[in-house]
This record gives sequence, C-alpha cells and structure tokens, in this order.
Amino acid sequence: MAASVPVGSTEPIINGTINLPEATNGSAPAAEANGTSTTTAPGLSADEIALYDRQIRLWGAQAQERIRSANILLVSLRALGTEIAKNLTLAGISSLTIIDDDVVTEEDLGAQYFLREEDVGKPRAEAAIPRIQELNPRVNVASGGTLGDLLVRDQTFYAPFDCVIACDHDCMTLSTINTAARFASRPFYSAGIHGFYGYIFADLVHHDFVIEREKSNIVTPIAPETLTRSVLSVTNKKENNGKNTEIVKKQEIYCPLILANTAPLPPDVLGSRRKLKAVPALLPCLRALFDFQRTYARLPGHTSQDLVVFTTLATNKARELQLPSETLKSDFLRSFIQNIGAEIVPTAAFVGGRLSEDVINVLGKREQPIQNFALFDGDGLEGRIYSLYSPPPEMTMVTTGLDGAMSMEGMISMTDGMPATNGVGHGIPGDSLFIAASNGIAPGAGMAFRPTSAPTDGTDIVSLD
Repeated sequence: MAASVPVGSTEPIINGTINLPEATNGSAPAAEANGTSTTTAPGLSADEIALYDRQIRLWGAQAQERIRSANILLVSLRALGTEIAKNLTLAGISSLTIIDDDVVTEEDLGAQYFLREEDVGKPRAEAAIPRIQELNPRVNVASGGTLGDLLVRDQTFYAPFDCVIACDHDCMTLSTINTAARFASRPFYSAGIHGFYGYIFADLVHHDFVIEREKSNIVTPIAPETLTRSVLSVTNKKENNGKNTEIVKKQEIYCPLILANTAPLPPDVLGSRRKLKAVPALLPCLRALFDFQRTYARLPGHTSQDLVVFTTLATNKARELQLPSETLKSDFLRSFIQNIGAEIVPTAAFVGGRLSEDVINVLGKREQPIQNFALFDGDGLEGRIYSLYSPPPEMTMVTTGLDGAMSMEGMISMTDGMPATNGVGHGIPGDSLFIAASNGIAPGAGMAFRPTSAPTDGTDIVSLD
C-alpha cells in the first residue's frame, strides 16, 4: 500500500448529529478525454493515484474522486456486511459508518473474518472496526451507534451519507431505514443471504448515469427507453484512433421496498409464457419470508406448523405474481427452508461483491445500476434481475398509453428538489449483471470491479457452469 495517512478517531455521531467529511459527488461526471481513463486529477494525490491505479484505469480518475469523497452508512456486519465493508474500504471511500450492536457469538466466527475468539461477547461493529480500518488507513471507519437509535432518527441523520446499505434485517426494519433515506434523497440498498440464496434491492430514488459506447448507425433518441429509464442527452466524440463514440446520459427512477415487495412482475414478463416460466421460485419465497417475519417477528423454524404456514404464504405469493403452478416445487421449498438464516461465505462474497460493484458504479455515476431486485440462487448457479416497480406517492400518473401500458407526460414536482422526468411505470428487468467472483472471493481494490452490459431482455444475469 502507498503512503498511509493517519485517520482521526473522532466518532461520527456527536450529540445526535453526524460529523463526516464533506461530500463533493453531487454532479455528473464529465467524459474522460479521448475515451480513455485519465491517471491525473486535481483532487487525487500522487500516493492515491499509485494506490488506486488499477481502479483509475478501469473507471477513470473523476469517478475515483467521487468514490474517495463518499460517506457510506452500513447497517449490519454479519457475513454479507463483512464482504461489503471490505470491498468499499479497499475501493477508497471517504468514510464507512457501521451500525451493528449485536454481541459477537461463536457462530459469527465461522463466516465473519474480521472477528476473533476474544471478541465473543463484544458489540459486533466495535469488535470488527479496528481490523477493517487496517485494510485502508485512508478510510475513516467508525461505529454509528445502535440499531434502536437509528430506527427513531429522521432524514437529517441520513443527509451526510452518499449511500445507505442495510443487510440481513426483516422487511419492516429495512422499510423504516429505506423511508428515512428516501426522504433525505439518499440511495438505499438492502440485501440478505440465506445459505445458498441471496437478494439485492435498490432504491436510488432517481439516478443519473453515463454510458460510453461505440456509436452505431442507429440514432439514439432522447426519450424513454423503458417505463423507468429515460435518455436525457447524447454527446458524440471522435477518438484518436478514428472511432466515433457516443456518451449517453440516462436516468432511472425507483420505488421504495415496501412498494416493490408487492409490485407485479413487468408487463413484458407477464405477457410471455416463456419469461414467466423462467422466474425463479426464490422470488415468491423471499416475499413469503418477509410476510412471515412481519407476522411472527422471527424466522420460520423447522416445526411442522411453521412449514405449513410458510408453504401457504409462498404458494399465495406465487399466485399473486401469476407464476405457473410448476414454478414452486416441493424440492425448492424444502431447500430454501433449510437454508433460512444460514451464512455461507461464498454466497456472501458473491452477493456482497455484486452490491459493492453497483454502489461504486452509482457513486461514479457510470454504468446501468440494478433496477431493482436482483436474485441469486447458488444452488441452481444463476441470478436474475427484475424491475418490480410501483409508482411512489410523490409521483402522479397523468396519462395511460396505448395497449394499456402506463406512460407519463411528466412527473409532478417531487420532494426535496428532485427533478421531474419521463418514463414511469412497471419497468423491464435491469441491464446489470451479476459478476462471478474469482474462486468465490469478491473483488476488492486489487481486483477492480468489471462493468458489464446485459442482454436486451435484461432477465438473465449469469449462469455458472
């Protein structure tokens, strides 16, 4: 590692307020000259350029500056949170505030590699923070207090953060955090793993991003691409090698978790028998799990009563999603129930690596973000992304398009100064892909994340042989 910079020990929470470095990543990135990643930038020191050289070559110095100024709030430091903390710290963010006051148990030692035997009985975040800090002394890593305190805070607590990530909590806890982050207009991610299975949910409120690609003979229209994604502008440039490149600025709009959890599948999926058959049984099972936790305030056990209740919930969720009767098979139900609550390091590495990749792309305002539910089935070795979108209350649908599809001529002005946009409704699956981590290890600073693009239907994410 290049020169180490001492990090102050000041706690981020003082008398209920946040004391974090000032963020400077509120504007969209300018295009890199000649389509190549620059290796110099006014805000990066020579030591930082040397330290983050491989990342800068991948996504450019301007994106790295945005990452370096980012303040991240991470809620939960179990196996999945451990992977996310590692990835973002190595990526070179400004600060990482961790909230996890659960005490360390012996079971934690098997999947959370920042903990040691002598940490048993200590608060999980406080025990792990010194070892996370050692990964990158340039990042300010600190405890953010207790989960109970977080759940009663309003949006002013979230304002200093550039991204909020909550892992392995029940749907109501996640929704409470999501709502507060949304009022503060802050990007929110939730994620969870259960043995071989995992998910990622993204609510970026509204997010502008840039894609650079080789210019084709077909003109890119400045118009909605899907019911959640619109093209805002297109800029052309000529490379030194003679290639013509276009820089396309797009915007995605999102809904909160509480609406996404009950939203129907996208119209293009519902209208295709082939696509409906491809929807994994993991989706209705996750919705059933959220409902079970909301009703019983716990995870389902292995009692016959819990199995009957959960099976009924999953069957009802599959019916609500209009999935074929053969989607929910007894073998999958049995496997999912057996995996509930389990932590497997390869699953945590895979899901945590994919979430970290998306956060880094969002901070850098580059590449297509997750829209909005990503599912990972480690048993079947595949992942998919579905846009489960319902318009949030601050948006007003004003017209109905042809063939019954919902469209918008405009959006009534949104809260907190969010700009109006076009293209709202049940979006199609997003374009981002799951990236298989090499040998089950999520990429870090030395294994820079690789941006990808998806098939046009956006449904298939990866199939690992």
